[in-house]
Amino acid sequence: MHLSEEQLFNQALIKLAVLFYQVDRRILLSEQDYLEELVESLEWDSPICREAFVNDVIHQTRTALDTGDAADILRSLQGELSFDANRALEVAMAMSGIDGERSDEETELLSLLTHKVLARALTTSALEIPAA
Repeated sequence: MHLSEEQLFNQALIKLAVLFYQVDRRILLSEQDYLEELVESLEWDSPICREAFVNDVIHQTRTALDTGDAADILRSLQGELSFDANRALEVAMAMSGIDGERSDEETELLSLLTHKVLARALTTSALEIPAA
């Protein structure tokens, strides 16, 4: 089955949210609630059910964090997240700030996201906004 660009983006958005959810090694109820609301809000057109996908992403992310690969995960999502860079940044900002403070790890990932991973897509989308 060929997945649409939107489906690939939605899957990448979940991966992004899980990464920010787990990177500081503290998992709070507010973060879990945000992740659940995000997942439920996304259109889903995949042969893999949402719950199985999320559980797999959580496992893969934990494994990658144990080996210090958080930045690699983020870089691997570049193509899919560029589909809607503004939404991706919105989700990363929300997930990293939902507990009231950003850890050093979250701040580093946000910097990588905005300055490297989504820089071109964010700049392009800012240029496309019509002047009022």
